[in-house]
Amino acid sequence: VQLMESGGDSVQPGGSLTLSCAVSGNTHTNYCMAWFRQAPGNQRRVIAALRQDGETYYRESLEGRFSIRRDNTQNILFLQMNSLKSEDSGTYDCALRPTYSDQMACPVSGADHEYIYRGQGTQVTVSS
Repeated sequence: VQLMESGGDSVQPGGSLTLSCAVSGNTHTNYCMAWFRQAPGNQRRVIAALRQDGETYYRESLEGRFSIRRDNTQNILFLQMNSLKSEDSGTYDCALRPTYSDQMACPVSGADHEYIYRGQGTQVTVSS
């Protein structure tokens, strides 16, 4: 599985940004996909996840501002980020986690280590 992110940029607080993740290769039959964020000085962790059937999962603090979705025809995973704040700055990468069933949940905590495929990351800076 190959994952390649794009779309990172510098934006002002309150702005919006959409990150993209091109997915190629054998993605496994069942899987979760997620966006990770590593803010400066903080641990890298999942902030949003997507199950194959489209069910989404978010860090509680981000729900309503961030939106994860996938274009299955083009095999691209997106992260739409609105009302950006300075604390949203960091390196964002997309990742894939094989699962046993298409009904397995994709929680945003407790399973970070199971995302065995990840991209190189893209940098987002929110600053005035």
